[in-house]
Amino acid sequence: VGVPLSRRAAQSTVCEKIMELLGQNEVEQRQRKVLILSQDSFYKVLTAEQQAKALKGQYNFDHPDAFDNDLMHSTLKNIVEGKTVEVPTYDFVTHSRLAETTVVYPADVVLFEGILVFYNQDIRDMFHLRLFVDTDSDVRLSRRVLRDMKRGRDLEQILTQYTTFVKPAFEEFCLPTKKYADVIIPRGVDNMVAINLIVQHIQDILNGDICKWQRGAMNGHGRTYKRPFPEQAESGSVLAAGKRSHLESSSRPH
Repeated sequence: VGVPLSRRAAQSTVCEKIMELLGQNEVEQRQRKVLILSQDSFYKVLTAEQQAKALKGQYNFDHPDAFDNDLMHSTLKNIVEGKTVEVPTYDFVTHSRLAETTVVYPADVVLFEGILVFYNQDIRDMFHLRLFVDTDSDVRLSRRVLRDMKRGRDLEQILTQYTTFVKPAFEEFCLPTKKYADVIIPRGVDNMVAINLIVQHIQDILNGDICKWQRGAMNGHGRTYKRPFPEQAESGSVLAAGKRSHLESSSRPH
């Protein structure tokens, strides 16, 4: 499942709520049937010059070129094939990829979240279900300010980065991908009607209640309509292959 959002916090919150309702947070990691994977783990390694800009809030982390799409694609491909993978660990305070990696074990459903998960066609076509979480811009900004201040950034830098990079990038790169969504979830985590429907859909997958032909209809070739849930937008998607289904949601840290 792929989930793009206008801002990171909303997507992540939606995915976390889905995991909570499925009871997967209480399950030991290696035994989980559903897992969350974030696009934010795949930021490129910055040059010294780029990192210096990042520390000043002058690097655009919301641009498609900020991501290592080749690594992202190969990692998702291995997950789809049921392989155990090592996912990069990114430090959002120092803006650097750490030496340590996170081991991700095979799961039946993977929620892949990120604001630009639908931007790259090769990656976009891997998802069986694409969710776009739509959240009000004021809510996105307030969440971002609170998050970045906890990371030690000053308010002026946060607002400058938002108006210079975040908002323009959302309008140019993220918002246009809304057209690729199968389901639009207005109001994010507050829209429990939509979230409960997604949870039920995942439970049907886990219980084997969705037939093969039904899954095939969600792989990008059989879409005949896009139906918004009652209300506004960030984004998300579900990824599945063979007997493995993956949910992806987008929420961004920068």
